[in-house]
Formats: sequence, structure tokens, C-alpha cells
Amino acid sequence: MDTETRSALRRLFHYASSYRRRIYAAISFSILNKVFDILPPLLIGLGVDTVVEREGSFIANFGPDDIMGQLWFLAAITAVVWVLESVFEYLLKVYWRNLAQDIQHEIRLDAYRHVQELELAYFEDRSTGGLMAILNDDVQQLERFLNDGANEVVQVATTVVSIGFAFFLIEWRVAWLAFIPMPLILWGSFKFQQWIAPRYADVREKVGLLNAFLVNNLSGIATIKSFTAESHETERINQASRDYVASNREAIRLSSAFVPLIRMAILTGFIATLVLGGYYVSEEALSVGGYTIMVFLTQRLLWPLTRLGETFDLYQRAMASTDRILNLLDTPIQVVGGEAELTTPVALGRVDFEDVRFAYSNGVPVLHGLSFEVPAGNTVAIVGATGAGKSTIIKLLLRFYDVTGGRIAIDGHTISELRFAELRQAIGLVSQDVFLFHGTVRENIAYARPDASLEDVIEAATIAEAHDFIVDFPNGYDTIVGERGQKLSGGQRQRVSIARAVLKDPPILVLDEATSSVDNETEAAIQRSLEKISIDRTTIVIAHRLSTVRNADHIYVIDRGLVVENGHHDDLLELDGLYAALWKVQTGTAVPWHIQSP
Repeated sequence: MDTETRSALRRLFHYASSYRRRIYAAISFSILNKVFDILPPLLIGLGVDTVVEREGSFIANFGPDDIMGQLWFLAAITAVVWVLESVFEYLLKVYWRNLAQDIQHEIRLDAYRHVQELELAYFEDRSTGGLMAILNDDVQQLERFLNDGANEVVQVATTVVSIGFAFFLIEWRVAWLAFIPMPLILWGSFKFQQWIAPRYADVREKVGLLNAFLVNNLSGIATIKSFTAESHETERINQASRDYVASNREAIRLSSAFVPLIRMAILTGFIATLVLGGYYVSEEALSVGGYTIMVFLTQRLLWPLTRLGETFDLYQRAMASTDRILNLLDTPIQVVGGEAELTTPVALGRVDFEDVRFAYSNGVPVLHGLSFEVPAGNTVAIVGATGAGKSTIIKLLLRFYDVTGGRIAIDGHTISELRFAELRQAIGLVSQDVFLFHGTVRENIAYARPDASLEDVIEAATIAEAHDFIVDFPNGYDTIVGERGQKLSGGQRQRVSIARAVLKDPPILVLDEATSSVDNETEAAIQRSLEKISIDRTTIVIAHRLSTVRNADHIYVIDRGLVVENGHHDDLLELDGLYAALWKVQTGTAVPWHIQSP
């Protein structure tokens, strides 16, 4: 067993430490089942011995002298053995399979919970399909091994020990011949394990890439159709699937060769027992009953070893998957919540950015000492050209990322010191990229407050000017919106998103390009609803359309990660700087190239 595999098994056993008593019980039932399973050949030998030796049989030393009495005594023992074998087989299956279910459930839930806690930067370099392969396929591989493979390993070990002990008690001169193939079988098994392990690691990698392609393409099916790229994408999936098949084929080639080769090794042990055992019977050095037992048990000893290849195959797949799952669980969380709470019963909503600096993982700085303040209850707009850093400000405020310098505070509390729940419950986000979950309109609006009454949901939808179009649906608030809300128009999704924020009722409302992707009529409706919900609430508006922010209490103009202008709309127009240039472009009185950032 190589170091990497031992490490995976050790890590799994450590992870499942709370299940150790159940694991030990399951192992005990596997051992007892196998012990009673190998007793029938012994009983057959004793039966032959009884018929041949009659009053001088082995059983006569412990039971009745007459042959019928011995046979009935043997029959009673046989009945007990078969009943106990069946009982322990039932118990081992119940224990191992329930263990498999419980461990796979817990490890999947732990892995998913951990993934949720990872910072957004983690997901930038990884595909959804790859993570799905770990959370689903790899967990199932582990479950399959615990269902059957673990019991198989225990029972093979029990078989070797039990039958070996019985053999040497009966006739040691024949027993060692039965064990001759064992070193070869074990050596072959471990070599097989070394050869197959990297193949299965590659198989898991390939299936992760294939899943990534499939998830990505199904998410972008509308784009694929619009560009008539079906053939191109089919070919990409075809190639990824072929790579997976090729990787699996190499593993299959090795695993399929194992059993036939092991069978040849078993043949030598069986023939040796058959011939030499028969010779000792003819020389009257071994009883017929003992010879019968040894011939039967040789098969029982060696034949299960043919399943070692299949068991190791299952084991290696499970260990490759276990490594991937536990590596995911061991991924450090870079953005960790604090322990502080907002001291006031209801947050006031003051927001301060103080000399904030930030760069993404590529190392390119985005914010260069950004400073601004948002008084509680005010509406503040942040505007600027594309790439100026506007959306980054929102991600930092929500602590999707951590600042690399400076400080962000809410009501005087540095946000890195606040619990995530305290921080994010105080902020309601309405993004340009609205995500609705597959479910009903009501469920999506009530996402922040699942226990909200229908009346509360309707009130929020009315404020967001969504109620009228919702009641026009055949099923009203029980209408299924489809995956990502695809059954709704862009404007409808946006208004459902606003209703969701209204129902949350946070002290701070963040609108990130909330009207950038809708028509003028929908924009006007959204604008009206936003004016209603921003009353007595701190509101931060990120906008390209300056018409939506002209009535803000204060406007900050961002360029290259710095505030270059700030003030009211009219003051900024009089300043005739970047904001004025943006305004002229949007009102048709200037050309865009004047305001493009280098």
C-alpha cells in the first residue's frame, strides 16, 4: 500500500472518528459471519469422518457413540451454524450500508458547508462541474466502497487467518502447500494497487473536467443556440468524454488482467493440496475426513483472493475520491468572519471607506487608497467608467473579498471584526446579474425570510411594482420561475429581486447597476420602487445611467480606484470634469472617446 493511499485511508478514519464504535461493530459482524461461513466444509469433513470411522470418529469423542446419534448431533450443529451465519450476514449488511449512508451524507454536507464558506476568489479558478464531481461522484465512490469493499477486505483477512489455523491443526505438512501461492497473490495485489492508483486519480480528474463542460454548456444553452454552436459544443463534449473513456480504458485493462493471473496461482495451491493430501491418505497419515476438509477449505482459502483485484479496484477508486473530498475540506478559508455584533438594536447604516486598497489574485491593483463616507439614511451614488472599481466596492463591503489595505466600517465597526451574519443581514443587495432559484415567485421573494407570510410577500412585491405582473401569471405567486428565473423577463426578474430586498428590510441597501439591463418603461417602474424603499435607509447606488442618480444626496466619481470628484449633480456639472463628460455622452451632447479611460 503506497504512502498516498495510506494517507487517504488514515485521513478518512480520522474524519470518521465519531463512527468508530459502529465501524468496530461492523468489522466484528463481518468476522463472525466469515467464521460461520467457513464452518460448513469442516462439518462436511466431520460427516465423512463419521460415516467412515463410525464409532471411532472425531465426533464420538464429544457426543453419541452410535452413527445415527452422531449424524443428528452433527445436523444440530449445522443448523446452529447456518442460522448464526445468516444472522451475522444480516447484521453486517445493515451496519456497513447504514455506515456508508451516514458517512457519505455527513462528508457531502461538510464539504458543501465548507465550499459555502470559501471566499469568492476560490471559485474564480475552479469550475462548477469540477466541484460537482467531488460533491457528488467522489462521495458516491466512497459510499460504494463502504457498502461492499470494506466488508470484503475484513472477510478475506478472516478467511486467511481462520483457515490457516484449521489447516495447521489438521495436517501441517499439507497446509503449507496451500499457502504457497499466497505471497505471489499478495505481491500481485499490491503491485496492481501501485499500477492502478495513478490511473484512477486520472479518471477522477477526467470526469471532473467532463462535468465542468456539461454544467457550463447547460448553463449557457441560450448562447450556444444563438450562435448555432451546437456541433462545436458537441465535439468538445465528445473529446472530453473520449478522454474520460481512454483514461478508464487503461484502468480497465489492468484490472481485468488481475483475476485470470491470480486464478493460475490459486490452481497451483489447489493441485498441491489435492495430490499431496491424497498421498498422505493413502499412506494412512491423514484421515479421509481431514483430507475432505482440506480440499474444500483450499478453495475457500484461495478463491476469495480472486476478488482482491475487484476489491482493490473499488478501494483505489474510493481512496482517489477520498483524497479529493478531504483536500476540499482542508482548503483554508481566507476570509473569516469576526466575533463582534452591531451594538445598536437596529443598525443605523453609516458606511465609511478609509484609504481602502485592493488587488485581485492576479496582483493588479484596483483600488488605490479609496476614501468616502455614506451618512446613515442618505442616498449616495458611485459612478465612473467601466473598470473604475465600482463593483469591487460592493464586493468589499459585503466581505466577498478582504481589503489589502485601509478600513471599511459600518456604524464605526470595522467590518472584518463583525460576524458575517451581522454584516450581511444589515445589507440588502440588488444586483444587475439577478439570480433566482428554481422554485416559485413567492419562495424567491421570501428567500431572506422563509417564514414570511403571504401578506408580507405581497406587500414587498407591491412596493417593488411586481405584484401586478405576478397576479397575471396563471398560478400567481406559486408560479415556477425556472432555473435562474429563465421564465421571467429581465425586468420581471429585477423587480422580484427588489421585492426580495424590500422583504429583508436591511438598514443598508446596495443597488449595483439595478436598471442597466431593462427598457425605459421598466426602468421608470424600478426607479419609482427604489425611491420608495430608499426612504430613511442608507442607499448606495452603483450606476452607469446617470439619470438614475441625479437626485442622490451625494455622488462620488471613481476613476482608476480613486475618488476624483464628488458632490451633488448640479455641482458636478458646473465642475465640468469627468462626471460632466459622462453626462454629456449619455444625453447625446458629446462623443464617448472623450471619457474613455486609457
